[in-house]
Amino acid sequence: MTTEFDIRFAIDPISAAGMGTGELRENFLIDDLFAEGQVRWTYTHYDRMAVGGAVPGASPIGLDAIKPTGTAAFLDRRELIAVNIGAAGTISVDGTDHAVGPRDMLYVGMGSQTVTFAGSGAKFYLLSAPAHAAHPTTLLQQANAKRLDLGSGETANERSIFQYVNADSVKTCQLVVGLTQFAPGSVWNTMPAHIHDRRMEAYLYFDLKPDAFVVHLMGEPDESRHLIVRNEQAILSPPWSIHCGAGTGAYTFIWAMAGDNVDYTDVEKVEMADLR
Repeated sequence: MTTEFDIRFAIDPISAAGMGTGELRENFLIDDLFAEGQVRWTYTHYDRMAVGGAVPGASPIGLDAIKPTGTAAFLDRRELIAVNIGAAGTISVDGTDHAVGPRDMLYVGMGSQTVTFAGSGAKFYLLSAPAHAAHPTTLLQQANAKRLDLGSGETANERSIFQYVNADSVKTCQLVVGLTQFAPGSVWNTMPAHIHDRRMEAYLYFDLKPDAFVVHLMGEPDESRHLIVRNEQAILSPPWSIHCGAGTGAYTFIWAMAGDNVDYTDVEKVEMADLR
């Protein structure tokens, strides 16, 4: 079988505050996204976001329906963004091939019936949310993303944020996806922290060395928890939770949101003095 899935139910902040390390990892960490020759999904009850990985290897693999969506084809009522974090590959959508290079993203609209991933060395990170309208399949490249250079070396958070989904690139129903890359010597992400109660978020950390990790902070601002996250592992961030962290070295992460709107600025900032 080339497609596997598991289900994560929504956790409230009071329950999360009482969890130990094992329970936190079981509910919020995805540590087995990528396996050659397979499509693996984690279907969440946070805004029905599905987080997955597709690694074609020597042979192409298809995007099959999974039981939690309740549809004949995976994209009957969903949209998809596939991010290539490996070597160059190809995604075929209803018979049309799209060359997807390293760090390119492909948006695939609702109603697409046949999606195939190909390319030895390609590794696709998948993000899908329910959709209400069909938008065209569109290739999104890092060179064309909206770039924001933020932070400084003094605060160890000098970074470049690439907003792939913006007003000039592609129209989506829910998905907002981008990539953050750190300068050498910088390690802190998303600090000062914030929450956005109207949208969940998923983080994929990658470009970490084998012995490196990120200490990911989550929880309510005055009741924080942490998880150790290693290369090519993902975190589910509920709408009520902060999501920030620091690594043992520079790294890259892909952030993706789904929920009530696609407004980047719709956040509630958390003052540094309020974190506990």
